[in-house]
Amino acid sequence: MDLGIRGRVAIVCASTAGLGEATARALAAEGARVVVCGRRGDVAKEIAAQLPEAIGVEIDLVAADGPARLVAATEEAFGPADIVVLNSPGPPPGGSQDIGDADIVAAMESLVLPHQRLVSLVLPGMRERGWGRVLSLASIGVVTPIPSLALSNIGRAALGGYLKTLATEVAGDGVTVNMLLPGRIETARTVQMNTYRAAREGIGVEKFAARAQAAIPARRYGQPDEFGAVAAFLCSEAASYVTGTALRCDGGAVPSL
Repeated sequence: MDLGIRGRVAIVCASTAGLGEATARALAAEGARVVVCGRRGDVAKEIAAQLPEAIGVEIDLVAADGPARLVAATEEAFGPADIVVLNSPGPPPGGSQDIGDADIVAAMESLVLPHQRLVSLVLPGMRERGWGRVLSLASIGVVTPIPSLALSNIGRAALGGYLKTLATEVAGDGVTVNMLLPGRIETARTVQMNTYRAAREGIGVEKFAARAQAAIPARRYGQPDEFGAVAAFLCSEAASYVTGTALRCDGGAVPSL
């Protein structure tokens, strides 16, 4: 299937590893001009050099001027962004009784504010041109809060509320706004969480991981490229009538429709 995004300009946040990198690679494979970015500028440039048409940008999106600097770098290289993939590292694990005011503020500053700032910068151009894609790489915690991830549950749910509201406001302008919710995908974040939870239960990491995979109907962890393919579809011309939704990519792990 031709996804119809050849030549489109795509910003993929936090794309120097994991699901962000997988999404950047999937979009590049469909002919999009991709901006790979993250705090590790050398890694961003290395990944960009492997793609057909891409640049790598060192950026800290949490910094107040981070989103504006990223948009400026994008426009200088390729022109205005058509696709923006929102993504950020998850907050530290912990239960709801383990967190304080400062932790909640930090989660909002990491998971909500940078993305709202970035969207506000690119959205007017998308609406004027009558085409745009905003996609958040989030977590199944948006629809079913995950134990020991209180800060992630709080921040990503808040972002989901903002994006759902936005989707209804801009759908008539040809701009779609969606969330893609990963379950257990084989990334460094999954390893981190397995290690944390295994330690809390006093069992080995391998034993915990095997038990976790057995609980997934697909009986395995997902692969980053599988996730990236779904993300690329949601950013495509083919998905022009899909908006305001949160799609799970979780191997059937969430036990509800």
